[in-house]
Amino acid sequence: MLIIHTVEEMQAWARDMRVHGHSISLVPTMGSLHAGHLSLIDQAQAKADKVILSIFVNPTQFGPNEDFEKYPRVLKADIEKCQAKQLAVVFAPNAEALYPDGYSTFVEETAVSAGLCGLSRPQHFRGVATICLKLFNIIQPDYAIFGQKDAQQCAVIQKLVRDLHIDLEIVVAPIVRDSDGLALSSRNAYLSPSQREEARTLYRSLKIAKAMVDEQNIRSVDRVVAEVTHHLTKARRIRVIYVELVDRKTLQPAKAIHPGQQVLLLATWLEQVRLIDNILI
Repeated sequence: MLIIHTVEEMQAWARDMRVHGHSISLVPTMGSLHAGHLSLIDQAQAKADKVILSIFVNPTQFGPNEDFEKYPRVLKADIEKCQAKQLAVVFAPNAEALYPDGYSTFVEETAVSAGLCGLSRPQHFRGVATICLKLFNIIQPDYAIFGQKDAQQCAVIQKLVRDLHIDLEIVVAPIVRDSDGLALSSRNAYLSPSQREEARTLYRSLKIAKAMVDEQNIRSVDRVVAEVTHHLTKARRIRVIYVELVDRKTLQPAKAIHPGQQVLLLATWLEQVRLIDNILI
């Protein structure tokens, strides 16, 4: 397995692979790899014969009061996990490689990113779209694999690829959950044992919504959203940022429930830790 740090070396390696007829999958990450990331690697290996995993804590997707400085960085452990998966390359550039002095060009999607997390994190998706487009241009993969847990991010990237005519297939892999139902996330490392117990409320709330639709045949968006919000607010330390039922592709708010076409998303603060989750309806 190669570990590449420079843009030029990454471009040269990917170009050589394409010349020799290899297909390439990219798994973009910010590191601190967990079982959810490893499931993305499995999806990537099923799609292409060369898999690149990028590790880069992207400064442009963090707001001024967010956790950029304390975001977990464990490159050595991440590389060991990638070696065990027999990846072709880990691409681990530094910030100067991707944002050189004088950098002033960004890409922004303005429809899918406007609501939900886009309201409380106004520059976040501009940073996500910019770094993903950079990686797509550097590597020119055939496939890029993302996780459903970041549902709005997936929708933004899919729209970016369509709108800019990028010859790339975006693959969205299912959410991987821990045994207690909590969606795997690098930020879960911030949770104390008692906070983690309370964080289980997120998935329990989503399952209540799914049961209302699937088992009770409820089709009122207001009723489902109200019940999920009520269940979340019973947890002492959880503060709700949003609970919304939206179209899976456009992320436009739903006026009525149409099973199979929508996703229920939520975001909360559990004291100082921001947690998101979602479920397909």
